[in-house]
Amino acid sequence: MTTATLRGGDRVVNVCWPNGTSADFPFLWLRDNCPTGFHPDTRERQFDLTSIPLGLSVGNVSLEDGDIVVTWDGESHTSRFDPGWLYDHRPGIGLLDPAQVDATLWRADFAPADLPRATSSDLTSSDALLLEFLLEAKKTGLAIVDGMAHDKDAGMAMARRIGFLRETNFGTTFEVMSKPNPNNLAYTSHALPLHTDLANQELPPGFQFLHCLANEAEGGGSTFCDGFAIANDLRNDEPEAFRLLSETPVPFRFHDEDYDIRRHHTVIDLDLFGNMQELHFNAHLAGIFDLPADKMEPYYTAYRKLMEMTRSERYVMTTRLRGGEMVIFDNRRVLHGRAAFDPNTGFRHLRGCYVDRGEFDSRIRVLSRSQG
Repeated sequence: MTTATLRGGDRVVNVCWPNGTSADFPFLWLRDNCPTGFHPDTRERQFDLTSIPLGLSVGNVSLEDGDIVVTWDGESHTSRFDPGWLYDHRPGIGLLDPAQVDATLWRADFAPADLPRATSSDLTSSDALLLEFLLEAKKTGLAIVDGMAHDKDAGMAMARRIGFLRETNFGTTFEVMSKPNPNNLAYTSHALPLHTDLANQELPPGFQFLHCLANEAEGGGSTFCDGFAIANDLRNDEPEAFRLLSETPVPFRFHDEDYDIRRHHTVIDLDLFGNMQELHFNAHLAGIFDLPADKMEPYYTAYRKLMEMTRSERYVMTTRLRGGEMVIFDNRRVLHGRAAFDPNTGFRHLRGCYVDRGEFDSRIRVLSRSQG
């Protein structure tokens, strides 16, 4: 049986559940999260925290019809809490997030055949299979969809099954093919070293969807590496290089006749808890480093080391996309590139778009409600 005990001296209500778990709930937290303070339809918070004194106190705590009822001193108001809801929101624990999955780090020994893979028809027709695929794609940061229709809009349709598309200065979609007067190296037949897209943006795009419509030219193999694996190894083997790359912001810039988009980022970006959350690495969009002169050489040494790692056979996976395949990858984790190709030997055309991480994660959470 769930119990609730008032500890006025500590200004908390202690709740203990039948499984033996217990937690302390501060008075202010309980008043701020009273269910009556949320709009019943939008679920947005309506309660005004400044309407109560910081020193408010609880007069009584009781159990009624399975709910925990808190009576407040100096107010005619009472708050009713479902014990299961309180359990899910225990202070210091945080709400369970179905989209929060541990990354599976991989290196060159992780073969293309080992990638998460699903057919377009399965992902279109089954929410359960889509959820399973999205979770696996989050773990590795890289996945393949087979059986895509020979339709230039098929990749967009699949991406929209997950979330709305991110528009950039290149448009909502982009055509990866050799063409005259390119404003990006992707639109040439040259080799592309491993990189993340649009590191010059305030928020670089999240997941990239790259639909192979044709790949008949000689060359043009696709390359990928797990930036988290590289950063993890760098942190273990050369902690000073890792520190410089994770603490020192450097400029990135894209500019053509119509745009001049700039942003400083750290190459390795850590979250508030010190965990790796993304990489910004694109040697072609790197701006002119503007560090103090005495910081330049140590930084260049660290930056060059990471660049060498992205070219090492230890980390790089190489595959050749076929017409009807679509690769999906986390652009802020997985670096991608390609070998040079000869456009005179055949047609090569990939069409891409982006869905940001927030939309990707939202889809996982919503699908998890019905599949849990």
